[in-house]
Amino acid sequence: MPAFYLTLVAVLLAGIGARDQMTIAGLTSRQGRRPGVLLVALLSTVLTGAAAAFAARFMLIELPPPARAIFGAFALGTAGIESMVFVARRSPKEPTNSLGALLIVLLAQQITDAARFILFGLGVALAAPGMAGAAGVAGGSVLVAFAWARPELLQTPAARWTRRGVGVALTLAAIVLLLRQFGIV
Repeated sequence: MPAFYLTLVAVLLAGIGARDQMTIAGLTSRQGRRPGVLLVALLSTVLTGAAAAFAARFMLIELPPPARAIFGAFALGTAGIESMVFVARRSPKEPTNSLGALLIVLLAQQITDAARFILFGLGVALAAPGMAGAAGVAGGSVLVAFAWARPELLQTPAARWTRRGVGVALTLAAIVLLLRQFGIV
């Protein structure tokens, strides 16, 4: 159960102001709260969360126990760097009404975002890809539902700075975990 709670909290923090949230918030601001947008966002979250959990399960089989913590630290570091470097664009200039196009965009954004890196890394490091996957899907669903329900809150400078702050914290946590695993700290 610790894998579920740790992953849930980490995904919720890492997903604040992410690209998928900003895309959903931008579309909702321009088009209103269309239920189809929420359903597509939830579908995308489930698909990418399941893919990350499956990849974690595969890596768990391949890696010996000492290497799992190191792998988890690298995944956290990657998530932290992604949160600091890749800034979400404001909102789409010409939003489309196509839910299929939205699904493709969200899948591409989510499969490479910090939340899925965390889900993947913690699933391997804690040897619980199923629990981490469930937590990642739950956290991701909360994030996209929030973007759909309250898009105006994500379009503030505070959301961008929070994302960068979480990125710094994730990177520092990865460094500490890596140094502890090597016995330096």
